[in-house]
Amino acid sequence: MAIDTKAIEEHIRGILIALGDDPEREGLINTPKRVAKMYEEVFKGMCYSNEDIANMFNVTFEDDLNITSNLNDMVFIKDIEIFSHCEHHLALMYNMKVAVAYVPNKKVVGLSKIARIADMVGRRLQLQERIGSDIAEILQKITESEDVAVIIQGEHGCMTTRGIEKPGTKTITTTLRGRFNTDQMLNNKLMMLYSK
Repeated sequence: MAIDTKAIEEHIRGILIALGDDPEREGLINTPKRVAKMYEEVFKGMCYSNEDIANMFNVTFEDDLNITSNLNDMVFIKDIEIFSHCEHHLALMYNMKVAVAYVPNKKVVGLSKIARIADMVGRRLQLQERIGSDIAEILQKITESEDVAVIIQGEHGCMTTRGIEKPGTKTITTTLRGRFNTDQMLNNKLMMLYSK
């Protein structure tokens, strides 16, 4: 699916008129085009399904590594900064930090690919809970491991700049798959690493 920038331009022009402003005035004349270009960039993740993203970043290492099926092994990466937009108000979700963990199943994925997956998933109209679920699903496809965890902390413009207007409020979501749900020792290890 491609993003229709011409339609976005037309709608932004209509919004400017609905707000009571003149889209022909000097400061606004190019605003519809600028917004359409910005939307094309910040929502580029909408052009791809989770399956597409898994295929795009499916770079794993198997041959070079002697990965055993040690149930205590874990790959953990945290403080991946992303942004997204709330699908309810189109408000920015910002100061978002993603932590991802998985137990390798004879495959490890390149670390930069995890950050790219998180970034691409964020570039959609989203809910923070779905961002975690989408990242987990994609990593399960790539690593062929059922044991994946995603923790996200973020601030939501729909809560900090409108409505209740409580700046600094943080939302933390957890997405736990496989043994992260059932193995208390593995879950404790995850939380210990996350809190460091």
